Amino acid sequence: MFATLFSIAMRGVQLGTYEKNISYALGLFSGFIQIQAPGFQDNPSLHKSIRIDSTLAKTLNTTPEITGWAPRIYADGLVSFRNNSLGAALFGIDPDRERTVSSLQEKIRKGRFLLTDTTSDVVLGHTLMENLKAGIGDTLVILGQGYDGTLGNALFRIVGTIRTGSPEFDGMGIFLGLSRLGSLLEMGQRIHVVAVSLSSVYDVETVTAHLLTSLDTSSVNVLPWQKVMPDLKQGIDLDNISGMIFLGILIVVVAFGILNTVLMSVTERFREFGVLLSLGMPQTTLVIIVFLETVIITMIGIVVGNILAAGVNYYLIVHPIEFGGDYAAMMEQYGWLPSIHSSLKLSSFFNTSISIVVIALLSTIYPLYRTYKLEPLKGIRYT
Repeated sequence: MFATLFSIAMRGVQLGTYEKNISYALGLFSGFIQIQAPGFQDNPSLHKSIRIDSTLAKTLNTTPEITGWAPRIYADGLVSFRNNSLGAALFGIDPDRERTVSSLQEKIRKGRFLLTDTTSDVVLGHTLMENLKAGIGDTLVILGQGYDGTLGNALFRIVGTIRTGSPEFDGMGIFLGLSRLGSLLEMGQRIHVVAVSLSSVYDVETVTAHLLTSLDTSSVNVLPWQKVMPDLKQGIDLDNISGMIFLGILIVVVAFGILNTVLMSVTERFREFGVLLSLGMPQTTLVIIVFLETVIITMIGIVVGNILAAGVNYYLIVHPIEFGGDYAAMMEQYGWLPSIHSSLKLSSFFNTSISIVVIALLSTIYPLYRTYKLEPLKGIRYT
């Protein structure tokens, strides 16, 4: 019972915290799925662009798992304020659509977010604005190479500063209106990325497969978050492996505990077994009785453990453990939620229960062997 409780609770905390942090990280900017031009992810280029045609728009609007989508333009540029000039990453976004995909508006540190996609306002990463020695309301110049090869430049007014926790965004990111940046770079109706938001991270594979069959994959590429953010995927995989190793160690400890319990139960009843055998009970019948006792006790423990684990996991879902102080600030700075959550995903209950059943059955092999080899006279004389 305790083995099932601890194993399911630990696995639930692991999966629940992963799910919340993945959703949080993907909702920050990248989206659960991205639609790009072929080759853009490996080697971004201004000319690797796509257009939102009627088929793409209809597919995105009619897929029930999709909660929002937002077109974007990615480009490099040079930003200047007075005597300071720095390289910058330019992100053209549609503020209205971006609200359905990302939480950028919630990361505003000072000022406000963009209001329209045609405005000449910009929002800067807080580190970039500090390095430029600029402030809210200042006007800066952005210079970038256009789609046609010409150099475009324009004046923009800083209306806000953003802190995402990502050193790249905060140190180089400039968020502009989609149409305004497209006009500066002579992009026309071209964009680079469509970020897609889903109702659940578990829908990523299904929706990705649906988009791949619905769209022309020769002109667009559909990438799940694992390919868009491989570093996040690798970090979670590494932590998941360490968690599985710890769970394996726990199950091994549990196996020895079950073996000791069953063996002691059998050994303490050797005199009783000896009497039964001397009265004519077949050896195999005695083995079956011991086996059924173990199975019944195991099933009772697993059922009770599942019920208790469900209660613990549900409590942590409703009342997650929140961190505070410097530790919480550090986690938020690196884009992680300062809290521990849990999950009621059925796979954690099923897989853990099956593992405990298998371990319990394997642990009965030696006690059953001792019972099978027991002789009536030795059993009666056993002390």
